[in-house]
Amino acid sequence: MTATAPPPAPGTETRARASAQAAPAPRRTKQGRTPKAFYWMVVPAVVIFFGLHTIPVITGMFFSLTNYAGYGTWSFVGLSNYLNLFRDDRVIASYLFTFGFAIVSTIAVNVISLAIALGLNSRIKFRTAFRGIFFIPYVLAILIIGYVFNYLFANSFPAILQTIGIEGTNILADPQWAWVGIVITTVWQACAFNVILYLAGLQTIPGELYEAAGIDGASSWRQFRSITFPLIGAYFTINMVLSFKSFLQVFDQIVALTAGGPGTSTESIALVIFRGGFQGGEYGYQMANAVMYLVVIIVVSFIQLRFLQRREASF
Repeated sequence: MTATAPPPAPGTETRARASAQAAPAPRRTKQGRTPKAFYWMVVPAVVIFFGLHTIPVITGMFFSLTNYAGYGTWSFVGLSNYLNLFRDDRVIASYLFTFGFAIVSTIAVNVISLAIALGLNSRIKFRTAFRGIFFIPYVLAILIIGYVFNYLFANSFPAILQTIGIEGTNILADPQWAWVGIVITTVWQACAFNVILYLAGLQTIPGELYEAAGIDGASSWRQFRSITFPLIGAYFTINMVLSFKSFLQVFDQIVALTAGGPGTSTESIALVIFRGGFQGGEYGYQMANAVMYLVVIIVVSFIQLRFLQRREASF
């Protein structure tokens, strides 16, 4: 015999139905609504950025339309500061030097960094230790590195050349070769960051692709040209754009190595703006130069980014 459940007490179903109707419905949250806490975390950063960046930029653009010397009275001169930039031989020479330096340094940094990254990505002993060693230059301040290389170019390198019977001189004192010392110093320091980015890209490539290519008889150069380089195209684009933009703003290493000399042969755009604006009483004029400089960097970076992204799609 099976036991049957006792019938419910009279009024039980009625009370349960009434309690269910009386219970409040759960509150529904609006989908996609951002909590207010996130706004309170963003607002301080926006205020600081606006106060320390946006307002000074707008103020500088305003003074670029004046003859303000950095002190005293001033008056509006319109676009005459911008027009005078194209007639200033010193400004034109600084632009030519800066762009030449940036092009040479960008190519050298990316070629050397990619070669180092390929070596550090292979199966070699003490690979982790070598990665840490190659990253050390990026930790050091570029101004300190510049003073160290200044001493090396002025004293150590000429002495080393003399020991092997070669007459060595300080290349930083030669107007024709001083830029080479700046390039060497910059490339040595900048390679560290680019190596890290290239290593990150190389580690995203599946090893099965190299195994299949090896079975098909592809050489190392063929594997690099057909597998490695196309698959790290995005990292190559990032490195090229960031490197070129950074080298167009070169300042610290020039101050430490040559201070713009000999003469004005190694004056960069940033150094001309600094000297003329803060030391030469040309605040309004050099602010116009700075605005023009900003526009040039934005346009060049945009063109470079679009060109390299199209090259990625062509692979």
